[in-house]
Amino acid sequence: MNVFRLTGDLSHLAAIIILLLKIWRSRSCAGISGKSQILFAIVFTTRYLDLLTSFISFYNTCMKVIYIGCAYATVYLIYAKFRATYDGNHDSFRVEFLVVPVGGLSVLINHDFSPLEILWTFSIYLESVAILPQLFMISKTGEAETITTHYLFSLGLYRALYLFNWIWRFYFEGFFDMIAVVAGAVQTILYCDFFYLYVTKVLKGKKLSLPA
Repeated sequence: MNVFRLTGDLSHLAAIIILLLKIWRSRSCAGISGKSQILFAIVFTTRYLDLLTSFISFYNTCMKVIYIGCAYATVYLIYAKFRATYDGNHDSFRVEFLVVPVGGLSVLINHDFSPLEILWTFSIYLESVAILPQLFMISKTGEAETITTHYLFSLGLYRALYLFNWIWRFYFEGFFDMIAVVAGAVQTILYCDFFYLYVTKVLKGKKLSLPA
């Protein structure tokens, strides 16, 4: 544990809470990509199967359970409780173009050819691109609610902080995970345009929009 990992975890948790509160308080999931949330639920499920086989720490276990529970709660709110407000017409990204290549890559490039390790690798690769349906949806609608942009910023900040976490671990612990670092870098790059728009528009009180 180091300051970058801790703040990254807190930023990730903040993103999840912001999203859930946004949906619950507005009684609407308008502007939220259900497909991205399904992908995140798959990410947490496949990554944290080790909950059934090992115990690392109380903190580690609690965070994993929270991530999984919140992911499925979000999917439930979008596709069940507030389904009438879900914009399926604009949430049209073809997720099979992400899941199938990621699945193949996780089988070909992993640390160990075992079921749990392949599923963990799959989750790392999938998380790096899971936000694409959400960004695609924003580009189609041409705008995003301010609270949604706060959610996306917190999510992107979490990945950026985790890159610093890997750098810290390399220099002070001699630990380096190429798969996690490369996937994290890809995910952070995907957020770069959004970060720029967030700083230049949202933080100045303007509405965020992405070029269609």
